[in-house]
Amino acid sequence: MIFEPVPPFRPSHFRVKFATSAWERRACAALRRQVFCTEQGIFAEDDRDAIDAHAIPICALSTLGADADAVVGTVRIHEVAERPGEWWGSRLAVARAFRGTAALGAGLIQVAVSSAHARGCTRFLAHVQERNVPLFQALHWASLDAVDLHGRPHHLMQADLSAYPPMHDPEHGLVTVRRAA
Repeated sequence: MIFEPVPPFRPSHFRVKFATSAWERRACAALRRQVFCTEQGIFAEDDRDAIDAHAIPICALSTLGADADAVVGTVRIHEVAERPGEWWGSRLAVARAFRGTAALGAGLIQVAVSSAHARGCTRFLAHVQERNVPLFQALHWASLDAVDLHGRPHHLMQADLSAYPPMHDPEHGLVTVRRAA
């Protein structure tokens, strides 16, 4: 009898929402460290900065049955205090095993921009690593400038807010369905 290896479990959908519980916030921070410190080597030991004190973390949760079992993606958003209405997204990270899941990046971006839009956002910006620019352009973002950050090429990009209707309940967020990237 020959047994075929069982492929690893891949959830069929993800919940993308504000990270409201302590375990979600800790898992978001751990994923950011994994991606930006360990994998990319952009930061030495931790990527946290002053923005984290007032930023809103957003998480993408994989689900097992109906229960969330892990944070597999994250991004943070914040309003610039000196420029009311101007919001920024940063530290978008997806766990390595889930990077081919197109729904994760798009879901994180949608919750980020739409929830800020509901909070009075009139301009939403992000510094996007150059390799991710096509994804953002497909999601109605425009490149405003090419810049170098942390020794890597990035683009300063702006979301078209008309493509992101306000989301008034980001604590519950949205469910995205897995599909190949």
